Amino acid sequence: MQSVSAYISSSSLETSLASTHRNNPRVDELLVRMLYHGRQSSYGTINRLKQHLAGTHKGIKPCPTVPDEVANECKKALLKLQKVKTLQNATLEEMRAVASGNGMGNESGTSPSRPNSYPKARGPIDDYVSAQTSQATLNSKWKKEERKEVCQRIGRFFFSSGIPFNVANDSYYLPMFEGVANYGPSFVPPSMHELRTWILKDEVTNINKMLDGHKKSWKHYGCSIMSDSWTDGRSRCFINFLINSPANTFFLISIDASDSIKSGEMLELHLNKIIDEVREENVVQIITDNGSNFVNAGKRIMETRSHVYWTPCAAHCIDLLLEDIGKLTLHQETLKKAKEAMRFIYGHTWVLDLMRSFTNNHELLRPAVTRFATAYLTLQSIQKQKQALRSMFSSKAWNKSTWAKKHEGVKTRATILFDQNFWPYIAYCVKRVTPLVSVLREVDSEEKSCMGYMYDLMNRAKEKIAINCGSNQIKYGPIWKRIDDRWNNQLHSPLHAAGYYLNPRLRFDERFSNNYEIKQGLFQCMERMLGYEERFKVDVQLDSYDHLRGDFGSQLAMDSKKVRSPTDWWIRFGGSLGLGF
Repeated sequence: MQSVSAYISSSSLETSLASTHRNNPRVDELLVRMLYHGRQSSYGTINRLKQHLAGTHKGIKPCPTVPDEVANECKKALLKLQKVKTLQNATLEEMRAVASGNGMGNESGTSPSRPNSYPKARGPIDDYVSAQTSQATLNSKWKKEERKEVCQRIGRFFFSSGIPFNVANDSYYLPMFEGVANYGPSFVPPSMHELRTWILKDEVTNINKMLDGHKKSWKHYGCSIMSDSWTDGRSRCFINFLINSPANTFFLISIDASDSIKSGEMLELHLNKIIDEVREENVVQIITDNGSNFVNAGKRIMETRSHVYWTPCAAHCIDLLLEDIGKLTLHQETLKKAKEAMRFIYGHTWVLDLMRSFTNNHELLRPAVTRFATAYLTLQSIQKQKQALRSMFSSKAWNKSTWAKKHEGVKTRATILFDQNFWPYIAYCVKRVTPLVSVLREVDSEEKSCMGYMYDLMNRAKEKIAINCGSNQIKYGPIWKRIDDRWNNQLHSPLHAAGYYLNPRLRFDERFSNNYEIKQGLFQCMERMLGYEERFKVDVQLDSYDHLRGDFGSQLAMDSKKVRSPTDWWIRFGGSLGLGF
């Protein structure tokens, strides 16, 4: 016994005596045989063995033969352990209080109150698991620093991989991080192998399920095939094909058309493949840009596909219309001067900073959806900042600068301050073109389909232009002529007339124009898309629509036409005609 006691007492105070025994090979083999009275013991944990030797725990029988020095060492070890646990518990409670809003104010400066209650019973594992769903933080400053470090890591990933910054605007960007945060700190990101195998496979499966849902909508309501051509940095031309229906827009496929983009025959082949995949009976129209190759392909498809319309892109048509107007002498001269002034201001950092100091950081360049819309919106911005620009080029800062003596600076200053035609011409151009830019914004919006509104939008734009010109035909006549040329020869389609007629918001407005052109467009659509028996049935049913019979005439129908899309309105109230919505 003395040899054992000597072994125990010779251990450092920083080492648990009982642990020393517990780790002894002989003792481990005999399951902590009772060293002091020769019988086997199964107290199990080191802590219970310490309490047995120290004789301090009421629920554990003390050892009657343990030497005093061993008992004292065990008491000291237990006391030290108790102090450590007390400190740990206090720290954990403080962290939980912060995580739940207690002990530190929330962002609004208030702390939610909590009723007094007995603490929930906790087990040993609870000390390592947060009781809250949010991660505990002791100090908001630390939290900011932690976020900064995380953001730097994310940024480093973007930089090293050459990922464009606008990827952070992707609709899947935030959900990705929310998923990681909800999982917790033990999340292991997917490997390259996982991304290219089961994750990709599962996503393809999900996309195909979405496609099945869209196909049902195409069959039920019909759809439009939209093409969007673009060129990458290696001068390769691609065409994206998207399918639009009341179920929303679905990206179908992208093809490399570098070898066929200039050929109308090859484009026709591509378009026919897409029509066959969607099924011709489901297709109402195909929409392309106004390039001659697409125009030729679209017209040939209308000759071979008896139920399908080809329609040029409305946004592209209006941009070409703005280009036509921009060729008018006065417009051309004004746009040229404005472009030269903007090139000088935005081409030199010091001049740009000076301009922003006078415009209160308002920009003059106004990027828009198309090239010529951008030019006219920039004219509008220049007009709004007229006084700021004149003050800038009259300021001491400008006059003292080296730019005031350079040719470009002298020329731009002369345009802004002394050109008697510059400002009146800007006002002239803006008044005549702004209504068309507004139409462009409407047709480029994703909030609603423009088909049922195009006819009305163009008519209202023409009226607004005439009013802006003081109803003087000499002033608005040249603009109207170019609008009519583009509308009649390119943009207008019987579908626009039918959409206008079947749009309840416009059909029952006092401004509705029920002229021959509208009726003719409606009948042309019916003749192309329906057989005679169906056409006869629809023609009779339109009487109920025109005269507001049945559900069409209800107060609910009249009120909701102002807030519902035409499609949703017909789904809601067209059932009385047995249309099967």
